Amino acid sequence: MTEARVHRRQFLKSAVATGAVAAFPTPLLSQGAPPRVVVIGGGFGGASCARALRKADPRIAVTLVEANPAYTAPPMSSAAIAGLVELKHQQFGYDAIKRAGVTVVLSAATAIEPQAQVVTLADVTRLAYDRLVLSPGIDFRWNAIPGYDRAAAAVMPHAWNDGAQVALLRRQLEAMEDGGTVVISSPANPARCPPAPYERASLIAHYLKTKKPRSKVIVLDAKDGFTMQKLFEAAWKELYPGLIEWVSLSNGGALSSVEVATKTLVTDFDKYKAAVANVIPPQKAGHAAELAGVADRTGWCPVDPVSFASKLQPNIHVIGDAAIAGAMPRSAAAAHSQGAICAAAIARLLAGKPPAAPTLSSSCYSLIAPDYAISQRGTYRPVDDQYTEADGGAIVSATEAPRAIRKAEAEQAGNWYRTITAEVFA
Repeated sequence: MTEARVHRRQFLKSAVATGAVAAFPTPLLSQGAPPRVVVIGGGFGGASCARALRKADPRIAVTLVEANPAYTAPPMSSAAIAGLVELKHQQFGYDAIKRAGVTVVLSAATAIEPQAQVVTLADVTRLAYDRLVLSPGIDFRWNAIPGYDRAAAAVMPHAWNDGAQVALLRRQLEAMEDGGTVVISSPANPARCPPAPYERASLIAHYLKTKKPRSKVIVLDAKDGFTMQKLFEAAWKELYPGLIEWVSLSNGGALSSVEVATKTLVTDFDKYKAAVANVIPPQKAGHAAELAGVADRTGWCPVDPVSFASKLQPNIHVIGDAAIAGAMPRSAAAAHSQGAICAAAIARLLAGKPPAAPTLSSSCYSLIAPDYAISQRGTYRPVDDQYTEADGGAIVSATEAPRAIRKAEAEQAGNWYRTITAEVFA
């Protein structure tokens, strides 16, 4: 699930930005009082935005609200599941963000009042804001798969946005007898980091090849295609022949139910008995989006692409996986860059100036093995009220690159992860 950090940000004036300002005017601030911005969610988007706000204008009083004292980063989590890295390398605290001048409050938001511009926390503390930034990540549609709920995840882990779940899936793989079958279910889009289920299948196959060679991986897919499919399938043929089986939607890959007691995944055409089952459910915007009323009927949050201001509630911005951002992927790199863009827009809005339309570029790396990775890079800018690919579209790894190139991309993936986590959390 790794993606390269933004290499450049170019800010251009836009009529769209002016329209966003007209739609959501900046509230009048008390004379001499610093503007107050509350950021909910301490992942790549929220933490980046909080730090960028302090840099953009040190007068802004920034409060970061996060329920957990440590953040478990989704990128590289499949490497942790496969035993390539320790889980501790995925976990980050907020001391550096505090040193940057951000007030960090470790609590959950329990209510958001857009008209009163107040956030209520679990301890009944009320935080007033002039601008609110939501970076709530994703939540699961627990009712979407009959038989799969929060209790079922303790047996058939999703391991998608939770460090304890990642550790559980790792332990289950270690305990599995050689010859067992690992079944992964991949949801329909939109979902966080579309290549991630296939990266996970690859790295689990690497673990099985080296530790339990009589085992195999089956991927049940609710789609008929996926990002970088040809590259993944060529790598599977080269590295893991006979180890990975992909079952598409048309071939009966969509999950219709699960039987937790027997770890059985049921489709319309077959039943798959798993020694280890990794069920990744359908997704929607995180809970804070529901509290604020910024999600539409799709479960995701429509935003102005220039400022990431909500189209449904005034003075609220939504960034990261929860936002509807057109062609821009739901990824750590996208959230990181959106955090910086949103911070710059808010600083200008609070100063009575229109935000400028951004252009950004990012890259997505997927590990297939410790020394083998593939990637996709793209440039994005707002067009017709959403982000679209620009400058010729996405650039994808060559289909027949030599192993030296794949190894170099694996090294770049590791460098990217160290860089982005240092920029956000160190």
